Amino acid sequence: MSSGPRILIVDDEERFRTTLRKHLTVAGMEADTAGSGEDALQQIRGKTYDVVLLDVKMPEMDGLEALARIKKIDPQVEVIMLTGHACLDVAVEIMKLGGYEYLLKPCPLDDLMAKIDAAYERKLMRHGKRSRTDAAQS
Repeated sequence: MSSGPRILIVDDEERFRTTLRKHLTVAGMEADTAGSGEDALQQIRGKTYDVVLLDVKMPEMDGLEALARIKKIDPQVEVIMLTGHACLDVAVEIMKLGGYEYLLKPCPLDDLMAKIDAAYERKLMRHGKRSRTDAAQS
């Protein structure tokens, strides 16, 4: 079991999910995947995640609807939205719905990892837990 954040990767592109999961696992994170918004909701009902990486454009349930429903199930989870299409209106809506960050795909892996770490630290701090940085310095 890893000591890093628990991540759920939600994207309709299987290759993207698989590749990203491998990278996150190598980095010491526990990562699960979901191929749709509905699949993500089922997983979130059964397991607690620290950070969700959520694609904006997906068939059936788009990322904005999934974000709103995810936050109703678990308001504490941090959600980083990923999209291949920049749009100011979507970015504003993501923030209104409680999204943590909005990144354009393809996003450099180092940038994504930094955002995941920042989101996880924010979650820990909001809940009065010591951050990983503080724990490492003790």
